[in-house]
Amino acid sequence: MLKVKERLGRADNSTVLIFSDDTGKTMDFNFQGSVKDVLKRLEMFVARQEHRPVSGPGRPRLGVICREVSLLPRHWEWLASQPGGASAAIRKLIEEARKRSSTHLSVKEIQERVYRFMSVIAGDMEGYEEALRALYKADRRNFLLHIHGWPADVRTHVIEMAKPVFEAR
Repeated sequence: MLKVKERLGRADNSTVLIFSDDTGKTMDFNFQGSVKDVLKRLEMFVARQEHRPVSGPGRPRLGVICREVSLLPRHWEWLASQPGGASAAIRKLIEEARKRSSTHLSVKEIQERVYRFMSVIAGDMEGYEEALRALYKADRRNFLLHIHGWPADVRTHVIEMAKPVFEAR
């Protein structure tokens, strides 16, 4: 981020598109002000991306966030009987579920990421709609054919993002 700030300098009207490879969405970030201002905003930005408040209820130094959970009475009874209590049991269940689900993104999720990125960065480029159709059909040959004329850096990134779609086939 500091390299982007350095490149922009003091320009107030310059904009930069920043994409999350995890979601394919653009991320808003304000580069105005001094390097110190940008670093402070970057710290807050990272905290938001990690879904943790800069400060608030819970035990922030440990990364614990206090929130409300609504469960049925039978769920609370089961949680109460677990070693370590309800919070420990819920954390353990979540970690197990995250391990199972995070190791393999579905093809649909990857296609959606690529779509979000492509729609912003290449939505008006020649072959965009055809490339998108090929992506959703997992048709690598036609996908590559339709993005062939795109700028090399965009083409390379789109191919890298979409690779798991074609490998799953």
